[in-house]
Amino acid sequence: MLRAIAIGLPLTVLVTILALMIGTVVALPIVAGLRSKNRILWLMSRALVDLLRGVPPVVWLFILYYGVSIGAIRLTALQAGVLGLGVVAAAYLAEIFRGAISSIPKGQWEASSALGFHRATVWSRVIGPQTARAVVPAYTTFAIGLLKDSSIASSIGVAEIVFMSSQYARQSGEGIMVFFVAAGVYILLSVPLGLLSRHLDVKMRKAVAR
Repeated sequence: MLRAIAIGLPLTVLVTILALMIGTVVALPIVAGLRSKNRILWLMSRALVDLLRGVPPVVWLFILYYGVSIGAIRLTALQAGVLGLGVVAAAYLAEIFRGAISSIPKGQWEASSALGFHRATVWSRVIGPQTARAVVPAYTTFAIGLLKDSSIASSIGVAEIVFMSSQYARQSGEGIMVFFVAAGVYILLSVPLGLLSRHLDVKMRKAVAR
């Protein structure tokens, strides 16, 4: 039982990390579009976010795995799982980042402009640190949710924890017990993320308060 779960553990972690990385990178230009004063660019970004969030993640995985091909080349189950969860993550993270930036008081922007700060300086020294503090709790909470959502990848054959647990349950006849153990593993993986979130939040609050 434990061996089956241990075999699936690396892929669970890999899918989560890669999807989070893709989501973070893709979210940045989407945030720029959501904050753009260009109406067309804003509408395109808003439509993209609503589309990605409006369709269940498992549907995106099926579309990418069964429906996307380049010539004779098809995405593997792992590639489709990571990409599907990654683009959905991008939509949610874009809203998290946008909300964090919007929470910065208008006076911070005005003061930076009055002092003649370069745009890069404004983001790196003024807005960036405050935005990061606001983002951390929601970002790590989303990461924990993505860790659990990585189980969706089992629906297209990615051999992560849930997939391996299902295989073991069918072969051994032990039934539900393996899933209780799998649930315990997910909890063990999630708790450190929660603790890290609180630690970073406290540390950033102190840094911003200086």
